[in-house]
Amino acid sequence: MTLFDGVYPFYPQQRKVSVFDVSIIIVIVVFLTFACSFLLIIPGIRGRARLYWTLRVLLSLVVGVVIVAVNFTRDWETGWVKANTSYKSFSRALVNADIGLHVGLAGVNITLRGNPVNQINETINYNEHFAWSFNADYDHSYSEGLEKGLPNPILYVAEKFSMQSPCSVHGQYRIAGHYASAMLWVAFCTWLISNMLFSMPVLVYGGYMLLVTGAFMIFSLLSFSTVRNSLVCPIHFGTAVLRTGYGGSFWLTLAIGLLCFVTGITVVTLHYFNLNLLKTFFDLPEDKAEEYQEMTEVYINPHFMNQGLPPSQSPKLNPKSI
Repeated sequence: MTLFDGVYPFYPQQRKVSVFDVSIIIVIVVFLTFACSFLLIIPGIRGRARLYWTLRVLLSLVVGVVIVAVNFTRDWETGWVKANTSYKSFSRALVNADIGLHVGLAGVNITLRGNPVNQINETINYNEHFAWSFNADYDHSYSEGLEKGLPNPILYVAEKFSMQSPCSVHGQYRIAGHYASAMLWVAFCTWLISNMLFSMPVLVYGGYMLLVTGAFMIFSLLSFSTVRNSLVCPIHFGTAVLRTGYGGSFWLTLAIGLLCFVTGITVVTLHYFNLNLLKTFFDLPEDKAEEYQEMTEVYINPHFMNQGLPPSQSPKLNPKSI
């Protein structure tokens, strides 16, 4: 880097804050396509079955889109702080800004937003992502940020999560995010299996797979929560301290996991106590073989029954007893 008017160079054009990740948009569009396709065929279903089908399909799509989308969200752990801080290297100018930290399973987002946005003849509105997934190099991203001349608050927070930082939180977040993501993908597979089982007359096993889906979602939360047991690395901006807490994706995953538990327990309970109601909800015809527990008429060939037996030992069969 070379100096320009005594400070490190910044972007030629102001960076814009990213609102949505492209991967999240793709996931939402795919599931919305499935939902719209189902809404086109729903008028062909008659009676109360239309309501049951709508409830089942939409509920299942909500579970699926949440399981996939939270793998790419960046608000599993979030925190904000308002502080007066330096903006550029080799400059004494201070800016009043809101600094945000957003931790996801694959990396961290650091937000810097001026209050007001326009200060010291510049527009202060940044949102930088630093990835730590196994196919990404966090320290390389951090070095690129130094070369670009990112604002000091962003570099200060990003340095806390680097491998050379004395905080030693990089490996913990990386491993916890990796295992949490793996658990969510397993939950997605069990969600697919549960939908296939619900499409066949084996509803109780679909309920069991929903319970497994909820269990793996809870396991992903436990995996991510392990980083909260480590020593907290303070992030100070003067007298202000940036503190973080669980974000929206964490609580959304917990809510959907509990929903899977409740739905699975309901299906299993109805299977053992009210099977007809369960079949009505899933629009399955009642098995006629289950309605007749005994045969009303039996035809017996007496030649084969009496063959090899003396007349006194010939069995007397009652059709109603078979």
